[in-house]
Amino acid sequence: MDLIEIPARSGRAVRLSAGQSLRIVNTHGHQVVDFWAFCDPDVSEFLSMEHLRATITTIFPRAGHDLYTNKRRPILHFVEDTSPGIHDTLMASCDNERYGLLGCTEYHDNCTDNLAAAMRTLGVESHGTPGPLNLWMNIPVDAHGKTAWEAPVSQPGDHVVLRAEMDCICAMSCCPQDMLPVNAGKTVNAHYEVLN
Repeated sequence: MDLIEIPARSGRAVRLSAGQSLRIVNTHGHQVVDFWAFCDPDVSEFLSMEHLRATITTIFPRAGHDLYTNKRRPILHFVEDTSPGIHDTLMASCDNERYGLLGCTEYHDNCTDNLAAAMRTLGVESHGTPGPLNLWMNIPVDAHGKTAWEAPVSQPGDHVVLRAEMDCICAMSCCPQDMLPVNAGKTVNAHYEVLN
């Protein structure tokens, strides 16, 4: 399968069968991709950051880790990461209300709506927005627990590979955040491919 574009500020979703892998490419090096995974066909079970952190005992999932659902089952295995490994498991996906809090007075593209739209392309309604695995998002946490928003440290072409441990739907959104430095001030596209 060829590389498929995740357009800037938009989302995509794809079904994986158990054993297939998904390679997600940070094409330009500075674009955050919000990522979710849902069991197929029962999307009430999904990749859960709360359950993941409790199981792997770190806020930074790395190659070699299983990624867990809200029913504490592995849904994906983190196979490979060519980036420095800075990904975020703390922050909720942006939504229009978030941009309102940041001072935006008009509708703003956002990852919550991108998830819903991407899932609809597969004929699936997502009920709520689970906390995402924010690929390449750089949220430092200091010794006192204070968080900050910084640009990704990844490089153009860095990628991650995630292997499905069960049939699942994976959804990705090129984060539209342009009011904080998380995308280095410029939102661009990314790419993915399914590996059999």
